Order: sequence, then C-alpha cells, then structure tokens
Amino acid sequence: MSYLKYNIESIAGDASFRKFYRFRYKNKSKIIVYAEKEKYKNLIAYSAINKFLRYNKILAPKLISHNFKKNIIIVEDFGDITFYKELLKKKNKFIIYKKLIDLLLKIQKIKPKFKLKSFDNKLHNVNKYSKSYLFKESDLFFDWYLPIFLSKKKVVEMKIKSKKILLKLYNKLNFPNSYFVHRDFHVQNLMKVGKKVGVIDSQDALMGNPAYDLVSLIDDVRIKIPINLKKKIVNYYLRKTEKIYKKNKYKFLEDFSILSVQRNLKIIGIFSRLSKRDNKNQYLKLIPYTWKILEMRMNSKIFLELKQILNKNVTKKIRKKIINV
Repeated sequence: MSYLKYNIESIAGDASFRKFYRFRYKNKSKIIVYAEKEKYKNLIAYSAINKFLRYNKILAPKLISHNFKKNIIIVEDFGDITFYKELLKKKNKFIIYKKLIDLLLKIQKIKPKFKLKSFDNKLHNVNKYSKSYLFKESDLFFDWYLPIFLSKKKVVEMKIKSKKILLKLYNKLNFPNSYFVHRDFHVQNLMKVGKKVGVIDSQDALMGNPAYDLVSLIDDVRIKIPINLKKKIVNYYLRKTEKIYKKNKYKFLEDFSILSVQRNLKIIGIFSRLSKRDNKNQYLKLIPYTWKILEMRMNSKIFLELKQILNKNVTKKIRKKIINV
C-alpha cells in the first residue's frame, strides 16, 4: 500500500491580511494564499493582474486552482530568493539594479487595460492613480503616525494645512497616469527565478505616473543604498526610457521627488497602522530611515512649505526614535 507524502508549512507573510503556505508533494511545491479579509483584492485582483502580466511576457505567479468561497487560491511557487537577498550578497549592486530597471522598462511598455479578467470570468477594474488616491495614501501619515505624539486638535490643524500644500504639489505632476504601476515595485517583491525576475504582490496595481515604480525601487526603505548609486540608477533608467522623459529630465525628476515624498509619508503612516491596528511591530524600526529619505527628497524649493510645517511639528528627535505604538 502506498501513502501520499506531502507537507504543508507556513511561510513568511507580508504587510497584508494574507497568509501563505507552501505545499510540497513529490519534489514539487505550490503556494497556498489564504485571505479571509480583503479577499477580493488579495484573490481576484491578484489573480487578474498576474494573468495580465503573464500574457504580456512578465513572469508572475501562475494560478493553479482557486476556491473563492473558502478564501484560497493556489499559485506557482517562485521559491525564497528575493532580490533583497541578492543585493545583500553583492558588492556591485548596480548590476542587479540594471536588471530590475530593464524589467520595469519592459512592464512600462505594456499597453494599458482598464478591465482584466480573473478566474470564473470575474472582471477586475484597474483604476487611475488620481489625486484622491494620492491623498488617501498620504492621509495615513496624519491619521496613524501623528496621533502617537500630537494632540487630536494639533493633528487636525496640521492635516488641514498640509493637505493644501500637498494639493499644490500633486497639481505640479507633469506626466499623465498612463502606465501600469505595480505600486510596490521593490526588491522584496522581485524574486530570483533561475535567471529571470519574478514579480509578486501586484494586487494593488493601478494606472499611474511612470516615475512611481522607479521611486518604489530606488527609495526603498528596506535597504540602504548611497545617494550616488540612486542617481546612477535614475540616469540608467532615463537613458533607456522613452524620448519624452529624456528630453524633459527636469520635469521627470520633479515628478520623482513629489511621488517619493508622497510615498514616504504613506509608508510612515502604514508602518504605524500595522503596529497599532494589526500588532505587526517589525516595521517600526524602518521609520527613522524613511524620514531620512523624506528629508533628502524635500531639498527642492517646491517642498519649502511642507518642510516648514513638518519641522515645526515633528522634531528630529522624534524622527530618529523607534516609536512604541
């Protein structure tokens, strides 16, 4: 009599409500994704976007099976080697970043679609990265981070003033929301699959500004890289991208800075929320470095008002502190 030999193990999760399990059977493995909360986004949207990426020759996890009623999908296993791990091992990090930029450029050549088909012919709408999205994200800074050390009255006052300043910045964005934007295009979501790069965690994708995913990759708060390398990566991107961005380098870099400031305000808010709401405290240690990136990107004159209001209300001592929520 033969017995089935299989193994299911829990594997590291991310900042979402999903849980991940590796199912092994006969030297093969698959990933079980379980999502009781936000199941539409984490199961249907994720499957639809992965299918769209694969159709356009971008390596994303293939859907193997699904049971939406039981909150699961089963997808291809890309293993455990992220490009975060690869970067930690390599002295010449620029070689790796060139490979990742080449992938980003390939993604940005995809013809955008606003309706994507998921399993069981379910449709997923891909929205544009409108100003309402930008505000929804930057509001997290005021709603979750500032209340930790400022009074409710002070937070409300600061939020009202800051949103007027941020509106002026968001209105300055030069380029349209016409590209596929992953929204978390960083080295822990990029997997080494043989000689290829696999893309995971794509369920939040929108149509947006071409600078956004470049910001995610270069101003990644999880890995510290020197400013000269950041500039080198941006210049490599600009050399290989479309003429419109090469010819308007100043405008593109302005978009890059605005979106970096917006994204890092969001990240500080998200990390605070993850701790306070979800008891995920491991991200709090990244907040001081996120502030460093934010400060670096606010060097331009266009950020003077925002810089002043942040400096007045959030001291350098607070920024450097790993907070206890």
